[in-house]
Amino acid sequence: MPGALSPDAGKDRDRDRDRDEAGRARNARPRDSLGRPLDRDATGEPMVSYDEPLPPDQALATAQLLLDTDMPFQAHEVLEAAWKAAPVAERDLWQGLAQLAVGITHAKRGNARGAAALLRRGAARLVGYPPAGPHGIDVAVLQARAEEIAAQVEREGLAGIDRTSLQVRLVSERDLPG
Repeated sequence: MPGALSPDAGKDRDRDRDRDEAGRARNARPRDSLGRPLDRDATGEPMVSYDEPLPPDQALATAQLLLDTDMPFQAHEVLEAAWKAAPVAERDLWQGLAQLAVGITHAKRGNARGAAALLRRGAARLVGYPPAGPHGIDVAVLQARAEEIAAQVEREGLAGIDRTSLQVRLVSERDLPG
């Protein structure tokens, strides 16, 4: 049948893919500071593996530090590991936080449509959690902030947005150490 894929389609491509010890696909290519893959021979930014989730308070502090230092892709990695390890009752919360970080990543990469979509999707995942959520997460403020940034991106495009206005606080100021 014309246009049909053979059963062997993609095998050559899969053979050259990076895989971990368990055979799962991994991308070992170097990446830039926003997580975009670079050529294999390029020098990229150091990427830390967050396969082992951090305890919630440490995950939030680490993700906030990464967001504050203009590394939203790395923050997403921390939050994604927490999401996958979270108890069922908190998974949407952590997934929402990870999506907020990805939305900011898309904005910094220049992808307005992706930024607005992920920010709204992240805010929607937070629905149903109390305004002052678990682990000091300021759910109400994060939802409002994500919607505000998404609306601004849709209204003005990324050219009209000061990069510092993409900052978010994951944890209420009252719950910060010190």
